[in-house]
Amino acid sequence: MNDDYHALLARREAMRLRDQLLAPASRGAAAHSASYASPGPRTAASAPGAYDGAADQELIVRNLGLVTPFDALIAHLYDAMFERHPYLRKLFPESMEFQRAHLGRAFWYLIENLDRPEQVDAFCTRLGRDHRKLGVLPVHYEVFKVALEEALQRYAGGRLGADVTDAWLRMVRFAAAGMVRGANEALAEPAYWTADVTRHERRGRDVAVLRVRPSAPYPYRPGQYATLQSPLLPLTWRPYSMAGAPGGDGELEFHIRRTGPDGVSDALVTDTGVGDTLRLGPAQGTTTLDGELTRDVLVVAGGTGWATAKALLEDFAARRPPGRSAHLFLGARSADDLYDAPALVRLESRCPWLRVVRVLDDGPGGSGGSGGSGHRSVVDAPARHGDFGGHVAYVSGPPAMVTATAWHLSALGLPPDLIRHDPVPDTSAPVHAR
Repeated sequence: MNDDYHALLARREAMRLRDQLLAPASRGAAAHSASYASPGPRTAASAPGAYDGAADQELIVRNLGLVTPFDALIAHLYDAMFERHPYLRKLFPESMEFQRAHLGRAFWYLIENLDRPEQVDAFCTRLGRDHRKLGVLPVHYEVFKVALEEALQRYAGGRLGADVTDAWLRMVRFAAAGMVRGANEALAEPAYWTADVTRHERRGRDVAVLRVRPSAPYPYRPGQYATLQSPLLPLTWRPYSMAGAPGGDGELEFHIRRTGPDGVSDALVTDTGVGDTLRLGPAQGTTTLDGELTRDVLVVAGGTGWATAKALLEDFAARRPPGRSAHLFLGARSADDLYDAPALVRLESRCPWLRVVRVLDDGPGGSGGSGGSGHRSVVDAPARHGDFGGHVAYVSGPPAMVTATAWHLSALGLPPDLIRHDPVPDTSAPVHAR
């Protein structure tokens, strides 16, 4: 075994430890079949537990040096797929940069969690439900598998053994099984919803608050997110959280921060107005309150992560058992960046059980307090405000902030299954997606 293998093995173990500390608990995820040829009843042979993912994981990891970094492998994959099936190109946006990065993260997720097939299966089932909006059909997964096999051989120059190639293909077949099943289980719901923009308010230079009215009832739980598509960028979808619990008028609110020119966030903030029509993918995410609220709640949010926090706190207010409380740490660069301050004040005024600490990057140090500016970093602010060991924590905001906050909460002794957040991109590899 060469040095590359040892380095990659060390990366694998580091990522495994990160996943154990940061991954949200799989609260009640159902097991699913591993055969995508038929969505019929489960058998012992088709159950996730029957798939020896750990053995395939070992083979794949031992030979990662032949196929990493994934950028070139994925480029070969899409080249092979479009060469054989040119019509598939129309399913993808003009720029493939985000798609390539997304697939690279998916490969890492599968490899790192392959020894936990139930978790992978549940993830892929949710992914398959969402991919219906892209026009993906079961046959496309077979096309993908064939293209991957060709790409593995192209990139590895024939040095990848048949046993390793077979392990990759089994991994992809297992993932595809969950995705096809997720699509089949969602046949009764729309692949996507159209929604008219009913309000568009600029909150500073880079933030806009949008309200949209879906053409049909849109089911979601507070704390979840949806992918949005603007007609200005067809086939390009980006995730944004619903800011609030479901209301009687059926409208949804989104908080959008413009992160760069020419992307979806730019289109939504600067080029979208009342009367425009957007598309919404199905609700996703597991950063939701438990059915039984048996613990006090800690919410740590930064920037437009306030949208998720707002939804969770509204849900908590509606279902709070007597005696339960919540603590919110809300981070921003400055007081001017608290773009939804009136809504926060209203929530504080009607919820005496809620304590809010505003954490401003340019604010003074000190202990802060309810309504105070607190510490310079929202990441370590909870450590200076008491013991939250008995709480369940919810974290939302920029990926680096979410990752750092989860690590800090773990270091404070909060068990990983009590730290809830949705998966965040691998911040070690920049993704130029907007």
